[in-house]
Amino acid sequence: MVDLSPSTETAHTSHEPLLADTVAPHDNLASTTTGVCITVHGHFYQPPRENPYLGAIERQSSAAPFHNWNERIHHECYRPNAFARILNDRGELIDIVNNFEYLSFNIGPTLMSWLEQADPEVYQRILEADRKSCDRLNGHGNAIAQVYNHIILPLANERDKYTQIRWGKADFKRRFGRSPEGMWLAETAVDYPTLEALVSEGIRFIILAPSQAQRCRPQSTADQPNPEWIEVGGSQVDPSRPYRCYLPQNGGEPRYIDIFFYDGPISRDMGFGEVLECSQHLAARLRQAVHGDHRDTQIISVATDGETFGHHKGGSEKALAYAFTHEFPNLGWTVTNFAHYLSLHSPTWEVELKSVTAWSCSHGVERWQDDCGCGGGGVWHQKWRRPLRDTLNWLRDALSAIYETEGTRFFRDPWAARDEYVDVLGDRSSTNISHFLSRHQTHPLNHAERVDALRLLEMQRYALFMFTSCGWFFEEVSRPEGVQILRYASRALELAEEVTGEQLERQFVTRLRKILSNVDLFGNGAEIYRQLVVPSRTTLQQVAAHYAIRSLFQDYPRESRIYCYRTQQLDYQLRRIGSLTLAVGQLQLTSEITCETAYLVFAVLHLGGWDFHCCIQPFAGRRLFTQLKTELFASLELASAARVIQAMNRTFGEQSYNLQHLFAEDRHRIMRLLSQSTLTQLDQLYAQVYRDNFGVLMAFHRDELDVPQELQVAAEIAISHRAVVALRSLERETSDLPPANIDLCLSYLTELEAIANEAHQLHCTLRTTQTCQIVERITLRMLWHVLYTPDPESAPTTAQMLDQLLQVGRQLCRDLPCDRAQELYLRRLPQLIPTLLKGDFDLQALIPPLLHLSQSLKVDVERWRSLAPIPSLPA
Repeated sequence: MVDLSPSTETAHTSHEPLLADTVAPHDNLASTTTGVCITVHGHFYQPPRENPYLGAIERQSSAAPFHNWNERIHHECYRPNAFARILNDRGELIDIVNNFEYLSFNIGPTLMSWLEQADPEVYQRILEADRKSCDRLNGHGNAIAQVYNHIILPLANERDKYTQIRWGKADFKRRFGRSPEGMWLAETAVDYPTLEALVSEGIRFIILAPSQAQRCRPQSTADQPNPEWIEVGGSQVDPSRPYRCYLPQNGGEPRYIDIFFYDGPISRDMGFGEVLECSQHLAARLRQAVHGDHRDTQIISVATDGETFGHHKGGSEKALAYAFTHEFPNLGWTVTNFAHYLSLHSPTWEVELKSVTAWSCSHGVERWQDDCGCGGGGVWHQKWRRPLRDTLNWLRDALSAIYETEGTRFFRDPWAARDEYVDVLGDRSSTNISHFLSRHQTHPLNHAERVDALRLLEMQRYALFMFTSCGWFFEEVSRPEGVQILRYASRALELAEEVTGEQLERQFVTRLRKILSNVDLFGNGAEIYRQLVVPSRTTLQQVAAHYAIRSLFQDYPRESRIYCYRTQQLDYQLRRIGSLTLAVGQLQLTSEITCETAYLVFAVLHLGGWDFHCCIQPFAGRRLFTQLKTELFASLELASAARVIQAMNRTFGEQSYNLQHLFAEDRHRIMRLLSQSTLTQLDQLYAQVYRDNFGVLMAFHRDELDVPQELQVAAEIAISHRAVVALRSLERETSDLPPANIDLCLSYLTELEAIANEAHQLHCTLRTTQTCQIVERITLRMLWHVLYTPDPESAPTTAQMLDQLLQVGRQLCRDLPCDRAQELYLRRLPQLIPTLLKGDFDLQALIPPLLHLSQSLKVDVERWRSLAPIPSLPA
């Protein structure tokens, strides 16, 4: 074994299998924990980023090359921690560890909702990790709950405190199948009324920063009935033990909550120092916190943003995985979580907290309501924080009054209905919505009443979401976080007006003028609202226009879905004359959120290129709709765009929509479609330039002269295009495995090798995004076939083709993504090899080509070399 420091790049050097998914490093922790216990807590959270009208996150260019920041951080953090890699000294994969199985963690409910849709595999792996930690730790899982959408509880009114806690608990129980024992408070912001709410809701413990404690003492005993308090307000509290915090009360049984204080210096070093560069650094730093006073047990706990592991500190999830499965066990340390430790070691000390505190503000909770300087960097003021908080408090109270008055028309107890509305947020099926309403309604609701009841509940949801802490966290109100909470406020105002007709927006905007922006372009909050919030509003007519324009490029089925709207095509006709295309249709649109339904008629004219003219109006009956179609298609027969537009305007009025009114995702898709013919012509042109000047290009490179940029660009575009064409052809041929024409597949691979060599000779930088995606798809398909349907006749050839594809893929792509292929290979191989060894000679003959794939996949298979009768791998 090579003795190397297990860094984030090279975390393990032993060839012994760890198989962390099947073998836990701590097998006997259920009933005892003595000595040093380690708990690493990750607070995983992203602010909700969804457009409140669409229920989806729109493209965020700052997250490029990913679609949005959730996707980018998921790629860098959430998935790498669910599949954390342990490598040998050659950079080959030895094992995959699910870090969530050993981390104490909370994941914000809004982030979990996104994960559930975006990557079900990672989502399920997180749930599985909690189940495994429950099995390992006597029923105490690693996951704890979080207040629902990360609001600062000390700044919330009492009703919102309880709803946030109840929603957090309910969401946790729905996902993890158990009630939470602990809860993470947004920014660890706490005061005694917050503790009162937590205790009332059955939360047993919380995690705080050491700076939040004021004083502590041993709990009273018969020998020491009234011990002296020790002042620890300067972060001197000992974090190696749990504490009990008693609530103020007037008689009765004492009420309390238990508190763990994370180790501040180590946690800070994890976030801002070099502690996570390798597992040995982490273990050495934790060792410094171990008390040498021979106590039976002590807990060394650290806490930081979960995104530290991989996003802020690239590759640190590898060091963490090795520490959990190797470094800590070798030191005799027990990896546990707060709930398990608490079940075995009740607090023997009590603590009193400072009046109101948070972990990221040294001024209490002023960061979320005042110009305290935190988060500002000393350049811009934060005078906008107080008027923003005051304005949203005013709006919350106004909306509460509306909800209470209007809600009694529909709900027996409107506030109880709001508390249980979280059940609908997790399942918006019509059956679940009906079940929810039947539990709370004062009488059977007709459709209009049902819509208004749901509008009121959505209004309250956004009244809570507009207090998401991120809106105040940074230095400027016009940042995306501040704009997002104003979008929630705008949607809440709109819903209130739809139910009651009451217009609060004018007063709201007047109050926004008191919010002073640091950006001259905006000046104040009212202008931010006008420029960045109002344009994002969406009506059912806009959804219909989106459907109509998109229908020119996509054949919609009778029933389909556009974001959070269900569509039903009731009538549709399309005709083309020359460069003109006209579609006329009737559409039923239903919001999955409020169940609001509209019957609309549309007509859309494509004049060619980028020019569209689309009109929408309510459906007014079959006879009028038939007349409309007849008139519009008659005007089209004249082959005059002006005549058609005049006819549309006579029927629909002057309001029209064009390409710019499409939702961004589909607008960009159509823009690419419209550009395709031009791009095809350019590809052909560049290919011709490249062919005509190939010899000249080679001469420039041979003599090491600067190549004319025009020629180099032509070569890169032409070669990139050829690579994509060849890969698409190979993908078609391998859509069924084994492929019908193996010789053709091999010829495509040979062509790809030639293309890669040509690119290398000419020093071409190829367009790799599309190339990598195709190579990854083919790789996973072939690998699945080889591993799960091992056929003695076809598997060796498929494995050979796969090996060749991976090698040429690495030549074509700078960073060929092999993570999922490695995960599939490492998961299946331990199951497959024993099965093949028990089979006949033909099946055993599959083992060498299977193991040979490890070289291209960069997976260490030394653990299987000693298994007879496996022949040696090819050199």
